Amino acid sequence: MDLALSQDQQLLVNTARALLERRCSPERVQALADDAHGFDASLWKETAALGWPGLLIPADLGGSGGSAVDVALLAEEMGRACLPGPFIASAVVATRMLLASGARGRARDLLPQLALGERICTVAAIEEDGRLLPDAIAMRVEFGRLAGRKHFVPDARTATDVIVIGRGPNGMTAALLPMDRRGLSAAPLDSMAGHRLFELEFDGVQARAEDILGAPGAGWTLAGPAFAWGAMAQAADMVGAAARVLDVAVEHARSRSQFGRPIGSFQAVQHACADLYRDVQSARWLAYEAAWKLDGGAPDAADAATTAKAYCAEACLRVARRAHQIMGAMGYSAEHPLHLFHKRILAGGLAWGDRDQQLDAVARSIGLA
Repeated sequence: MDLALSQDQQLLVNTARALLERRCSPERVQALADDAHGFDASLWKETAALGWPGLLIPADLGGSGGSAVDVALLAEEMGRACLPGPFIASAVVATRMLLASGARGRARDLLPQLALGERICTVAAIEEDGRLLPDAIAMRVEFGRLAGRKHFVPDARTATDVIVIGRGPNGMTAALLPMDRRGLSAAPLDSMAGHRLFELEFDGVQARAEDILGAPGAGWTLAGPAFAWGAMAQAADMVGAAARVLDVAVEHARSRSQFGRPIGSFQAVQHACADLYRDVQSARWLAYEAAWKLDGGAPDAADAATTAKAYCAEACLRVARRAHQIMGAMGYSAEHPLHLFHKRILAGGLAWGDRDQQLDAVARSIGLA
């Protein structure tokens, strides 16, 4: 695995860091978390001008033709800034599904609009069971009328389109629907991530032949690999948040004094910060290994994404919790931004398959199930 960034990738990181430091302060993040939409349209438009929503879309469809490593680099910067927005749902998971479907019909028309940031697409798969697995999906998706509910749908109020995954006559099927289709409604769910998760209700929503994404019955063939990309991107996002926590904790250890000396001069605090560094670096390695394997089409790419997501969810959460101990009471105050990163990591650990689901998949990959 080549760990050196190309010139274009270094420019991507530098540009993202500069923009997010300027436009996405902790105060702005908190304001968006309290906002009913949890979304900054002007910032999304600015990121679209930089090509972020179309990062994975081929150039002939208006995108940048980027790679999984590009996604990981950008997701890490977004996690570092706690940027709220539909990047992973729309620009990664939904886009991968649209491209894997053959990008025909409505999908082909939608991709250039996604690249420009004019439309946003989310994915609705999870039901009452709460697991992101085929055997947990019962809702029927076929020609005619759709009825049922989908839970924990990210950024549904912001989205203009949704990919719905359910059961059809020939197996799991995916349908691409506009969010303004009659009978489709979204209700916000209170969550630690702010107002970004929704319950979708399908009350006699009409599904037409042209709405089916790819071949009928091929829904999980499209969704499964796309969810692996989502897991990889979410792992990188958590790494970014944990890296920011590390920076905050180290700066506190340098500047906070007790008994006439910085607390970072005490071995106990030094070792605690070294533990944070170890967890961030090991989590980053696994996230980028997964991205590298996804780019190369490695046979174990999905396993690598699953492993990265499972490990990052645990290691990055450990970083956030230990940082609270290093910082003491200051870290527990609402005025300090540490809680934003802690919540970001907690929420990220549940997205695109929670830790238990990922660990089950890792166990299967090593022959234990």
